Amino acid sequence: MRDIHKNPMTYYLLAPILVSLWPLLVSVMYLPDARRGMQKDRDLCVEGQTYILDILRYDPERLTFSEDRDASGEFQFAKAIDRVANMCGIRSADCDYTVGGIGGADKKTQNAKVALKTVGIVQAATFLSYIQSMWVGLKCDQIKLTKKKGMPDQWDVEMKFWYTY
Repeated sequence: MRDIHKNPMTYYLLAPILVSLWPLLVSVMYLPDARRGMQKDRDLCVEGQTYILDILRYDPERLTFSEDRDASGEFQFAKAIDRVANMCGIRSADCDYTVGGIGGADKKTQNAKVALKTVGIVQAATFLSYIQSMWVGLKCDQIKLTKKKGMPDQWDVEMKFWYTY
């Protein structure tokens, strides 16, 4: 029994048995798992398409905001903030902003602080979504929400943005 590994007949019998186990494992274990995974991915794809259609049905303005971009393509905080605030129904009296200078050695950046006063949470979220969707180089790195006392859905919102040219 100790010299069984030296006998070539052992390998002639063992090799075909091991090779025949591979298709058995594939058909019994791996193939059903792959089918379940594929069905799960299909279900997720259908669910994602349903969400996309719901978004487009309930918020069709998401398709129109890209047409409102400045024709020159040059980003300016003042124009961007005013345009998006107007799109979101935020009065100019309720929107204040301070824009910093352009700086940076190799990558030019500019920052701005936007304060929205007495706005609804949906208006603030829509403002943030639209302004970041319209300009790829624009990132919001800080948001501060302050609820107005005694008001059901009135907020003061402060946002800090960075734009990379």
